[in-house]
Amino acid sequence: MKLLLTSGGITNKSIEKALFDLVGKKPEDTSAVFVLTASNMEKGDKTWLIDDLVYLKKQNFKSIDITDIPAVQENIWKPKFEEADIIFFEGGNEYYLMEWIDKSGLKSVMPEFLKNKVYVGVSAGSIVAGKNLDVKIMQTAYGEDFDKNQNMACMGLVNFNFFPHLNSYYFKKVREDLMKELAKEIQEKVYVLDDNSALKVVDGKVEVISEGKWFLINA
Repeated sequence: MKLLLTSGGITNKSIEKALFDLVGKKPEDTSAVFVLTASNMEKGDKTWLIDDLVYLKKQNFKSIDITDIPAVQENIWKPKFEEADIIFFEGGNEYYLMEWIDKSGLKSVMPEFLKNKVYVGVSAGSIVAGKNLDVKIMQTAYGEDFDKNQNMACMGLVNFNFFPHLNSYYFKKVREDLMKELAKEIQEKVYVLDDNSALKVVDGKVEVISEGKWFLINA
């Protein structure tokens, strides 16, 4: 199973190289499906979503398809996943995204897809690949306003939790001291990465790809 878990997407050459190392194809021979579901619940300006698509376009892929799990039936989104080399989960509201991954049945079939595809996550898309969604951390550090009070199991594609946007201007509470304090009750490993960092994961082996800052809790 191959994954590239990013905080901010394909933001630098190191992350770009890691992506195509995982794919094992030239960009012009590579197809991707862009899953925008997590962005549905985010209000206001969506330039960050447009920027992520622009980053992908700059890679000169053979094709980039777009889908939204709650908007179409399985017979629409599933072939898009089957035909793609990269399944790209965009950022946004991770709780909403995980709810639809569960409702759609995607959680149960994702391991089968990833036998010959690469999973790429941005922010929420990276969080849901991990073990658990910690509501307290999401609400305290990231200012999420969803009306939830229980943690949620994620896909468990990796055996750790992922928290993005370290030192971000837009998430002013996501700083090392607070994240370590909030993560005290978490038993699993926790990776906290900035937007110039990513995790390259191959069959459970993790390599940090970074031109910025990151740290690990429960090493």
